Amino acid sequence: MFLVFIETREGQIKKSSLETLGEAKRRAGELGEDVEAVLVGANMDCLNPEIFSSGASKVYLLENPQLARYSSQGFTAALALLVQVAAPKAIFFAATAMGKDLAPRLAAKLGVALASDCTKVAVREGKLEFTRPVYAGKAFLTFGLKSSPQIATLRPNVFAVSESRTAAGEVIKKDVAIPESVIKGQVAEVLKEKGEEIDVTEADVIVSGGRGLKGPENFALLKELSAIIPRSAVGASRSAVDSGWIGHQHQVGQTGKTVSPNLYLAFGISGAIQHLAGMSSSKFIVAVNKDPEAPIFKVADYGIVGDLFQVIPALKEEFKKLFE
Repeated sequence: MFLVFIETREGQIKKSSLETLGEAKRRAGELGEDVEAVLVGANMDCLNPEIFSSGASKVYLLENPQLARYSSQGFTAALALLVQVAAPKAIFFAATAMGKDLAPRLAAKLGVALASDCTKVAVREGKLEFTRPVYAGKAFLTFGLKSSPQIATLRPNVFAVSESRTAAGEVIKKDVAIPESVIKGQVAEVLKEKGEEIDVTEADVIVSGGRGLKGPENFALLKELSAIIPRSAVGASRSAVDSGWIGHQHQVGQTGKTVSPNLYLAFGISGAIQHLAGMSSSKFIVAVNKDPEAPIFKVADYGIVGDLFQVIPALKEEFKKLFE
């Protein structure tokens, strides 16, 4: 059996978790295994139908009032208790901020290995095989894990959501006992930027800016462009974030967030290797930069050498024709 951790935010299942569930379902099918899902928290019954329709045959609800808000220690303890009972062969997480925090903690607690930020999962000779980028995305490493259960985090926006005809399945609700001494800290509050709806890791299109924007006021141009495009978000390079032009939650790169949108629009971003590490797996990359030698053009599918302040208004008009 394969187990998939389902992450929720404000009562909604994150798309990245459904993508992870879909990939687990496909690989499990090759090995003749079932796929089961687990949610940790409180009052989660309403989420079951979407999980079953995405491929899970069974859902575990690990409930405790102390787990209503995310706690690294609490969630790890709850999952470790389930692993002892369910004995999964593999456990999958989405490589979100929560998944990157929780998966290694669970792996350490169980004393097993972890495959992190995977962009491909395959079955070779009856065993799981994982692929992940290394050297800031310049190469890919393919490997297997000898320990059991195998634990892996899968990069968001890389894998497809599975479409299943099943809209129901077995629900097992477990009240887990977590000693208060275990929980050292919890997420007290999530502060959102006004008007922001989609995180860059969840967006299908990312409109990203760097030092070429020349100041914080010009990020308004990117926000206006993003507002026209469905399921889009505004991203930024580290230099723009370090300059205080936009919040860290928008940062894409090795020290920010790793993204894999269908389309990545890079305006005024030179393309330092640290930034490329976070977005090079995007399906299509369009770069706009006045420097024809900018490294971003080496990874871009389409490049425009020109003044972004002239290009953005032109793109806005074209996108309006498409989406308005």
